Amino acid sequence: MTTPTTASDGYPRIRQVVLDTTDARTLAEFYRRMFGLRYRPGDDPPDDGEADPRGADWLVLGGTGGFSLAFQQVDTVAPPTWPDPAVPQQLHLDTTVPDVATLDRQHDRALALGARLLFDRSDDPQEPLRVYADPHGHPFCMFVA
Repeated sequence: MTTPTTASDGYPRIRQVVLDTTDARTLAEFYRRMFGLRYRPGDDPPDDGEADPRGADWLVLGGTGGFSLAFQQVDTVAPPTWPDPAVPQQLHLDTTVPDVATLDRQHDRALALGARLLFDRSDDPQEPLRVYADPHGHPFCMFVA
């Protein structure tokens, strides 16, 4: 078994995962609500009717454990078509829940927030899981761990 490394060992640390999107604010709101994340200071949505310059460029959400998701505004992006290989996933997020009952509750939340179910293996006795696409097509997995 190898010893975990730290930035002081001379290796870079992964700071965040960045998702390209044509609507940074909408996608950030999906993930904020789905996973209970918080905006970094200054990235909160503006008051109604006010301009949203941050939302038209770059937004960052964080949670516990130093993990961050960032959203980069781009002009166009081809949504992944997984499981069809025409447009590869390029990356996906793996998320976990403690049991099947929670998996089922989170399934309902994901759909209510705008996710689309891509694959359902929730009845697998070894590793129940579901794969979703967020509202812009980025895949993420939710499984019992």
